[in-house]
Amino acid sequence: MSNSTLNSLLKEYEKKKSKAEFNFENAKREFYDSHKDLSDLNAMLNSVALDISKAILHNDFDLVTSLKEKFENLKIEKNKLLENLSIPIEAREPLYECPICRDTGYVTLDNNASTLCNCIKQKMFDIDFNKSNIGNLEKENFDNFDLSLYSDNTDVNKYNAKVSPKQNILNIKDIAIGFIENFNNPNEKNLLFTGNTGLGKTFLSNCIAKEVLSSKKTVLYQTSPIMLDSIIDYRFGKSDLKEVYDNIINVDLLIIDDLGAETLNSLKLTELFNVINARLLYQNNDKIKKTIISTNLNMNNLFETYGERIFSRLASYYNICRFFGDDIRIKKISK
Repeated sequence: MSNSTLNSLLKEYEKKKSKAEFNFENAKREFYDSHKDLSDLNAMLNSVALDISKAILHNDFDLVTSLKEKFENLKIEKNKLLENLSIPIEAREPLYECPICRDTGYVTLDNNASTLCNCIKQKMFDIDFNKSNIGNLEKENFDNFDLSLYSDNTDVNKYNAKVSPKQNILNIKDIAIGFIENFNNPNEKNLLFTGNTGLGKTFLSNCIAKEVLSSKKTVLYQTSPIMLDSIIDYRFGKSDLKEVYDNIINVDLLIIDDLGAETLNSLKLTELFNVINARLLYQNNDKIKKTIISTNLNMNNLFETYGERIFSRLASYYNICRFFGDDIRIKKISK
């Protein structure tokens, strides 16, 4: 991720923060102005607070004690008055877009160090990496999950399955929802979507991405060819892509699309194993990372193409969801 992207976003965040606080101060002032008793109490509190400061400067601690008692009584009176009033939400506190970082782009860790908030990390991912790949989440989400695109007919010979495409996609949808609900559970498996093109693998990945993003986690989308080429370029010093590699390893949810579309060699096999294995290692630590892999290859093809090391990890640590049926893209056009 480029510094120019970060600097541009931080300027946006500064404007958002200023706007939220400006709107809050205006709303609060209008609210107080419309309630004279409350406005008078507020003025008295400010006056007593100033008197306390003066008394402290003059070392008049008896007066400080008396004024503090008066201040607390006024606060109680103010709170009682507020309880009986309907306060507009915009007058209660600034309405920041991100309540976690309060539109600063940064959060403070337990060791008092600052780090980028997930909200700004995600915006950077979207600009630098995701681009349009998961940019249609307003349409591609569970609310628009159309079961009518899947057949009710069970055809063992055609689909090599004892359930219909519709029942199959319902089963996969349940697995996806369980994945979202148990995202932070280290025992919840990752997801491997297999099946021909046009069966809803990308759509379902986007449905999951939208829900994971709504829980303030980060999502990075990469096609397998681009991801592996980027890693190889970084390994051979062709470009400064260390941050890209770090993001692939550390993002909360990594979506690897089109596994099998890459031009494969031994180096890429090694790097693919490293990515899959490194993210699995997090499952035994306190940083939960999940992965969705989507491929047009079936399980036999995956074993033949990627070998036992990678296949064993997919078979052991991923819920394997086989998509089958007729091309739903054609059905969408005809609807």
